[in-house]
Amino acid sequence: MKKPLASATPLALLLAGCSPTTQAERAQFMGPPAMSRTIAASGVRSVSSEKGWPGQDWWRAFRSAELDRIMAKALDDNQNLRKAADTLREAEAAVDIASSRLTPYVEADLSYKQYRYAEKGVAAGLNPLQGGKEKSASFLNPISAKWELDFWGKNRALLDAAIGDALAQEGEFEQARLLLTASVARAYLRGHILAEQLKLAKELTGLRRELRQLAETRYNTGIEILDVVQIARANEEAAVRREAALVAAIEIQENALARLMGEGPDVARNLFAGKKSVAPTQPALPSRLPIELLAHRPDLMAALRRAEAWAERIHAAKALFLPSIDLSVSAGLEASVTSTQFAKLGGYLFNPGAMVYSVTPGLHLPIFQGGKLTGNLEVQRADYDQAVDTYNETLLTAAQQVADALAILKRAKAEYESQSRFIKARRTELNLAQIRLRDGLRDKREYVQEYADMLDAVFIQRGIEGDRLVGSVDLFQALGGGFDAGPRAYEPKPAPENDPLTPVVDAVQSLGGG
Repeated sequence: MKKPLASATPLALLLAGCSPTTQAERAQFMGPPAMSRTIAASGVRSVSSEKGWPGQDWWRAFRSAELDRIMAKALDDNQNLRKAADTLREAEAAVDIASSRLTPYVEADLSYKQYRYAEKGVAAGLNPLQGGKEKSASFLNPISAKWELDFWGKNRALLDAAIGDALAQEGEFEQARLLLTASVARAYLRGHILAEQLKLAKELTGLRRELRQLAETRYNTGIEILDVVQIARANEEAAVRREAALVAAIEIQENALARLMGEGPDVARNLFAGKKSVAPTQPALPSRLPIELLAHRPDLMAALRRAEAWAERIHAAKALFLPSIDLSVSAGLEASVTSTQFAKLGGYLFNPGAMVYSVTPGLHLPIFQGGKLTGNLEVQRADYDQAVDTYNETLLTAAQQVADALAILKRAKAEYESQSRFIKARRTELNLAQIRLRDGLRDKREYVQEYADMLDAVFIQRGIEGDRLVGSVDLFQALGGGFDAGPRAYEPKPAPENDPLTPVVDAVQSLGGG
């Protein structure tokens, strides 16, 4: 008695797996996340929405002609951006393909056929006089049209889905552009700060070398112990290693910039040699953050357009449950002669009596498809849910990136101000050491040590300055980098289950159709 139950279980599971999901199970769009406390705690001033969002060329705020030149080269020749542009053109071409479904297909045909009847074949069996004869036939069809009457909006939905994909790809292209410009700015600013630190490191290496020589001289004269000499030597080696690490780090940033510009490493070699200048800057916060993130974040706009495209595909999948009508019209000329009368073929073909035509209306009514239509609809619904979930995750990521950038800027500002006060104290100690050296109260070692300690403090401050510059780039990127072509917050989100086809499809499915 157990065997029939066991054999029925897979069928029950199969039928359960094909059952449609309910409207309540559809993914829902998330509203703007709460950020008011985070923004208030950041200490960054808010301005009107019109002025708060970055401009299209936001990197010009750093006032670096070299950065502007590198950015222009990267925007022209970066390979990833070119690939994104190629993908965008492909998506735009897909719109043309989808739009063709809304118009009749019109074709023209001209064909010629030479054939021979078998002596004992079917034609000879029906008419013995035809056995073994050779014939020539020609067919001219100047007009052949087929048109699917889109009663339920299936083809229109597929066109709207293709348009949504193209708009999403446009957003992804803009996102690729934003990632490129942000990467270029980060690499350049990091390289600039590292070059500034390298200048200090070289001077520090010279001071550590001088301190080591003074310690060795005092040790050789018997007025210093060996431990002091060993410490001085270790400090010098640490300074040499730091200098070498900075050189390597600068080369890494140069290599990154070269790749981003679409060139080999040589094009950026010694890019940071010489005197460079960068103006510190920090974007303000728009007053309507995060409500207007959708309009200014290309990745968020792309995610929404993807969801809209899948919503249209849900509509197209529902239309497959309903009857469809198409119309085929064909008109032309047809003639056939034996091979011995080939010269008469043209006269027979272009003759009023050779006209043929056909008008074929067709009705397709799906009754039972073994779950194929239901399965197809559930696939589209699952893809739509994934797209909505992707949008929600992108929205949370956007809010997090803004919050992270604000936190970095807040920390860097506090550390920079603290380090500035520390450097001021170091300068005071250096001045006092210089007075004592001048008055003969202390030897040169104290002054050199104080000078080295002050340069170490300035070295750390340069690193914090780099954090502030990179944090500004992070905030520029988090705010969309000048993109403003996305939909506004008040525009309605897709609701694919609210269309008039839904109750009809539900009724068909309840009767076992699909």
